Amino acid sequence: MLIQNKKIAIVGGGIGGLTLARLLQIHGADVSIYERDLNQNVRVQGSTLDLHEGTGLEAMKRAGLLEEFYQYYRPNASKLRIVDKQLVVKFDDHDEHASVTENRPEIDRAPLRAILLNSLKEETVVWDSQFVAMEKSGEGWLLHFKHTPDAYADLVIAADGANSRVRPYLSDIKPVYSGITLIEGNIYEAQKNVPNLFELTKGGKIMAFGEEQFIGYGTKEDGSIMFVASTKMLENQLSESIRDFQDRKQVLNWFRKYFSGWGLGWEEFFTNDSVQFIPRPQYYFPLDQNWETQASLTMIGDAAHRMPPFAGEGANVAMQDAFELAECLTNGKHKTLLEAISYFEKDMIKRGAEATKDTLENSDRMHSTTALSEMLNFFSQPAES
Repeated sequence: MLIQNKKIAIVGGGIGGLTLARLLQIHGADVSIYERDLNQNVRVQGSTLDLHEGTGLEAMKRAGLLEEFYQYYRPNASKLRIVDKQLVVKFDDHDEHASVTENRPEIDRAPLRAILLNSLKEETVVWDSQFVAMEKSGEGWLLHFKHTPDAYADLVIAADGANSRVRPYLSDIKPVYSGITLIEGNIYEAQKNVPNLFELTKGGKIMAFGEEQFIGYGTKEDGSIMFVASTKMLENQLSESIRDFQDRKQVLNWFRKYFSGWGLGWEEFFTNDSVQFIPRPQYYFPLDQNWETQASLTMIGDAAHRMPPFAGEGANVAMQDAFELAECLTNGKHKTLLEAISYFEKDMIKRGAEATKDTLENSDRMHSTTALSEMLNFFSQPAES
């Protein structure tokens, strides 16, 4: 096996990196994950994920974790209500009497990450390891971190997300601004802090369209809500409009200016005392990107094919990257690491480009003048049997 007696370093302990580590450890690989978080409980874990057949669910199956996944997934999280900009309900999935479809079951990121973490050998994850730099050392790499000792690896895999610090060692291709910027907000104890918008979800999620803009949010098992408000704007326009995202008044004024046609009910998100805001201009890597394969370095997930979140593909594609790379490294079909990684990257780049193209097309639909009618038509179609 190509990775026998090889030290493998995965930089980044998100869903993709954890999935890859699990799949490699099943084959006896010596794997360490270097994660910048102080521990697994530090960070807000983002929105609920829907795992797809053939990608996310297939990864959990190969990892031997599918049964545990279904112990923690949330059947009602996929229930959708579509509203207009005045919060008038136009489509309500809760009215349907059919059972919840299982082809895209949803789970919160925190329990999914916990399932993957708990499947790994002890001390696989080296916490508080913020990647600083690395340099060639023999046939591998010497990695340097901010708070932890240097580490050698024969093979380094970048799984450190959209702003990957490892990616530049492999490719100098820069991301492209999509024309869409969003503000993400996170609110704990949502039933208390945003009672009206919380009640509107009925335990599921909300999508709202109007004036070439989008607001979406959903509840999580811990009682919190993550919402996004996205709009077309110039690349640096958000940072020029809001100097301090901890200042709720500045963010509220931005919302009132750019979402001026939206109902006052939405301001509940921006006026409660517990909300935390994150600016997120949306970027993607070019569909025709390419780079020279290296025998000791590759990348997966957002580090390889960053894309906006408007099609739910990011985590699923990252998990597919994980099982495709693990397969190439362990199936015995390739004579060298260079050959195995080259095979993986060619397929991964193609898959990533297809997912990015689909995402950009969906983003255009969601931010079009006819978005509400298009989405109502789409979700009103009978489900495929």
